[in-house]
Amino acid sequence: MDAWIKFITEVGFPIVVTFYLLHRIESKLNLLIESIHTLPEKLK
Repeated sequence: MDAWIKFITEVGFPIVVTFYLLHRIESKLNLLIESIHTLPEKLK
């Protein structure tokens, strides 16, 4: 059990930062995908 606690404390911070950054990037990616889908209509 001590090994798991040590592993979580060592790796926990990078995991939290990664999830935070992925959450922020997700909204921007959704906006980009939506813009790409509407691009053919705007080019007509």
